[in-house]
Amino acid sequence: MSESVKRVVLAFSGGLDTSVILKWLQQEYQCEVVTFTADLGQGEELGPARRVAETLGVKPEHIFIDDLREEFVKDFVFPMMRANALYEGLYLLGTSIARPLISKRQIEIAKLTGADAVAHGATGKGNDQIRFELGYYGLDPDVKVIAPWREWDLTSRTRLIEFAEKHQIPIPKDKRGESPFSCDANMLHTSSEGKVLEDPWEEVPDYVYSRTNNPEDAPDTPEYITVDFERGDGVAINGEGMSPATLLEKLNDYGREHGIGRLDLVENRYIGMKSRGMYETPGGTIYHAAHRGIEQLTLDRGAAHLKDELAPRYAELVYNGFWFSPEREMLQAAIDHSQARVNGTVRLKLYKGSVSVVGRKSPDSLYSEKVVTFEDDAGAYDQKDAEGFIKLNALRLKLLGKRNG
Repeated sequence: MSESVKRVVLAFSGGLDTSVILKWLQQEYQCEVVTFTADLGQGEELGPARRVAETLGVKPEHIFIDDLREEFVKDFVFPMMRANALYEGLYLLGTSIARPLISKRQIEIAKLTGADAVAHGATGKGNDQIRFELGYYGLDPDVKVIAPWREWDLTSRTRLIEFAEKHQIPIPKDKRGESPFSCDANMLHTSSEGKVLEDPWEEVPDYVYSRTNNPEDAPDTPEYITVDFERGDGVAINGEGMSPATLLEKLNDYGREHGIGRLDLVENRYIGMKSRGMYETPGGTIYHAAHRGIEQLTLDRGAAHLKDELAPRYAELVYNGFWFSPEREMLQAAIDHSQARVNGTVRLKLYKGSVSVVGRKSPDSLYSEKVVTFEDDAGAYDQKDAEGFIKLNALRLKLLGKRNG
């Protein structure tokens, strides 16, 4: 270690990896460790994280377990959903969007406790190390970042367990030996990677799925729900007003029941390699469909098509860790401007792994039945106008045809 560290804030889950990291930091850097555990709705009991931290000598006042569920959905998930962001056309960015919030809170805690460094447990092969560290440096350019997986020699699960046993670190029973795959979860999604998933030809085993029922076993009767939107954000389900986090949790329940939101994806990591992952995003998949449904009525064609051009760029920025970049903020300003009249209600049909928009209505609708009808429109649209429109658009094609003919 080239620099001395007095106090470090560790992103801490209480699992084997981060527990080993905590002890390793105390030994290698001879520093005080502050632990930060984020409740992002991952569905796990967070009490054990506190107990493990205390067991390893962390002062009670230096153990932070923060409920960030509402902030996560309101300030990170919803803004991303306004953009209809999908990485490589499919992935709803569940892991990616959580990292900037964790980074932000870590830096806040570092300032609060007088820490001079932050640490994370992301490996040197993945995207998360980039996302965490771009967040750290974007918020505190002078902070020291410690990434143990890029420094230590504990390069296998066996070595980690040996270190843990040597230092009396509690080991979760399911982590003894080789775990079949690794998981990351929050309110928006669960991701699973590694081991049984590493061969992209092999179908994902059913036991890997934790957030959704098998679509084949889902109810045989479709269920219909409505989602209300105000300025591009969901505010109610079936007419019942809800906070952002409550709304997403309710949609998660619907998605679980009907087996909605499973994705088997081979993606391009920012670091350069391809990886195969299985994602479950039950509520987010329903929400994404609903948001696009209300935009169909309320967005002008030019605005809608421009948004569709911007969405892949926005998704790539989130995936690559550039949440706090000026270009993401510029895109967000344009996207949020487009949402001013995205108000109304969408009706959705949920059935055996699928979500379909089957109805939409809005006080700000641009849809005119009078203009579009196949019946007598009473002069609302003069079909003869189309002839000149077509001829003007055909002019360059006719000239090209004559030249090339």
